[in-house]
Amino acid sequence: MFEAREAAKVDEIESINSSGLSIELVCDYACHIGENRLWHPLEHQLYWTDIPTGRMFRYQPGTGSHTQIYSGRLVGGFTLEAGGGLLLFMDRGTISRWNGETVAVCLADIPAERTSRFNDVIADPRGLVFCGTMATSNAGGRLYRLDTDGLLHLLLEDVGCSNGMGFSCDLSTFYYTDSFAQEIYCFDYDVIDGSIANRRTFARFDETGGVPDGLCVDDKNRVWSALWGGSAIVRLTEKGALSDRISLQVPKVSSLTVGGDAFGDLYITTAGGNQRESDGPLAGALFRIRTWLRGRPGSFSQLRSDKISLA
Repeated sequence: MFEAREAAKVDEIESINSSGLSIELVCDYACHIGENRLWHPLEHQLYWTDIPTGRMFRYQPGTGSHTQIYSGRLVGGFTLEAGGGLLLFMDRGTISRWNGETVAVCLADIPAERTSRFNDVIADPRGLVFCGTMATSNAGGRLYRLDTDGLLHLLLEDVGCSNGMGFSCDLSTFYYTDSFAQEIYCFDYDVIDGSIANRRTFARFDETGGVPDGLCVDDKNRVWSALWGGSAIVRLTEKGALSDRISLQVPKVSSLTVGGDAFGDLYITTAGGNQRESDGPLAGALFRIRTWLRGRPGSFSQLRSDKISLA
């Protein structure tokens, strides 16, 4: 049993539709599952992936240009590396390093995940990486922490689908989504050693209103969640109650992040580009909302090793 910290059933609360916000179409690659958006604070560019097709993309707001930058093995999630390039978390328990030019170099092959794949990842301010996998017919999903020395620590087991993660502004709380459980959890977070403790339910969702997927935290400590099947993104208070709901004309809203020079632009990925007859003509596109909120720059992974192994 999990202790609920004033958990909110989002479907039971009247949503507050934000007015005066323009939802812009940024670009359209008809992604099957557009995911894992990351804003690069030094390059001033947005990165994201289309998981089933093994494609990755980059968008530069300054010029309006966008391009596909990668095609290969499935990438469930990735982080920006402090030394440049990307750290890719893939299918079949593979973690690879990619410098943007050559083929990705495999750093790990985790036997326990050979029938699964990574689904979402996030780096903390010290460069540790939290990376989650999905459940299969044989085993539950898991959450790991990858330390800078290359040791991979198992943190959680029997997870349904690891998804959106984030940290509170003071780094005392770690947020973690299990989409199959339709819940967002929060943990006490120790920024010194990267440990998590005291798991409790932060917010519950009824699948009829959408399943929680990607997540980000703004500078007011509000948690934003993308609702897969809910045609919306929502903002939650520090106690897990619904504060705002923004509707989109795409049912499968998959992830979101804040970017732009002032960190006031909300970028949103969607899915369903392979079934537009049911999901609509813009399913799988990337959208942007210029909002009143402010976000925070993400962190870079600081992996120092060329080999990853289980602790």
